[in-house]
Amino acid sequence: MEERLQWIVKKPAHWLHWEPLRGSMAIHPVLVQRYPQAQCFVAQTPSQAVPEVRRALAKPWWDARHWRAPALEFDAPTQPVDMLWANMALHMAADPQTLIARWHQLLATDGFVMFSCFGPDTLRELRQMYAAMGWPAPAHEFTDMHDWGDMLVEAGFAEPVMDMERITLTFSSPAHLLAELRGLGRNLHPQRFAGLRARQWQAELQAQINQRLLDPAQPGRLRLGFEIIYGHAFKPAPRMPVRAQTRVSLDDFRSALRTSPAAPAKDLP
Repeated sequence: MEERLQWIVKKPAHWLHWEPLRGSMAIHPVLVQRYPQAQCFVAQTPSQAVPEVRRALAKPWWDARHWRAPALEFDAPTQPVDMLWANMALHMAADPQTLIARWHQLLATDGFVMFSCFGPDTLRELRQMYAAMGWPAPAHEFTDMHDWGDMLVEAGFAEPVMDMERITLTFSSPAHLLAELRGLGRNLHPQRFAGLRARQWQAELQAQINQRLLDPAQPGRLRLGFEIIYGHAFKPAPRMPVRAQTRVSLDDFRSALRTSPAAPAKDLP
């Protein structure tokens, strides 16, 4: 995602880091270095997690490079932002269309959203294993990148650009694999197992992982595939509806005037 910023000419004056605790806080100083004079806001839920994020992202008081930089804000932006950065958040939203609409509201005209999420081929090996054992799905279904593009357009975004890549992670043991999955999120599948599993099932799960998820290229390692979707889109100037009788608010009219190109001057006769 950060590499894709080199193709975006506009430098944000204000940007919002969405859910950095899940999306990796390691990228935050990289973005600050790219946009050192930009005001940054952080949106983190639940509220109990804010102190942890604040401590992790706080700038050292003794580092003179930060003395003139804008302070990090953990309150809601007081004005629309130019960039919204959301890594690994969209696939964990129970109502993603509402979340995309919220992002659209937070962005200024000509602002842009940068996001990543899991695609439908994520955890294919684990899903096949669960199906073979007759167990409920280990995770909810993930959305295809073309559907994300349609949702962006429906929410009012323009020029969505989507692409994806597949990566394979390997693990030394079932315990390490399961710990990684717990850190990535939770199962939102409506037919997921509703109760608590017993130790016997836990032992069977690890035995099946050891048997079915072996990496043939690396003896003793377990493998699991992920599809990562990347996307970005811009918020265009609002379009005023045209009907037989149209009412336009003064604010919308002013916004349209500010964003419309000036008409060429004409010589007087």
